[in-house]
Amino acid sequence: MEVIISREFRFDAAQALTIFPEGHQCRRLHGHSFKLVVQVRGVINPANGLLYDHAEIKQAVAPLLAIVDHSYLNEIPGLANPTIELMCVWFWERLKDQLPGLDEIALWETPGAWCRYRGQ
Repeated sequence: MEVIISREFRFDAAQALTIFPEGHQCRRLHGHSFKLVVQVRGVINPANGLLYDHAEIKQAVAPLLAIVDHSYLNEIPGLANPTIELMCVWFWERLKDQLPGLDEIALWETPGAWCRYRGQ
């Protein structure tokens, strides 16, 4: 039986999206309280009734949160242009080998604006 499980994380960070024209509010230095959801898909292990222990997902994500939380995202290698689209890819690339069955990364920068990424 295939299932999907998800684990939610939160972090705060600053960014400046210099791709936008002068005068655009997102071009200026600003911050967000981000919500990250990591989703894994697979078959339930009949021996224990689990797909994953949620602690395994937390353990894989924790080092990445230590990098992005309360940081200036533009200074992080690979996030010089920290759009939510590119941030989803950044998380995916760092988690895909640690979390077999990784199905989706979703990232909210506000309650009404988010991106979902499912790999290539």
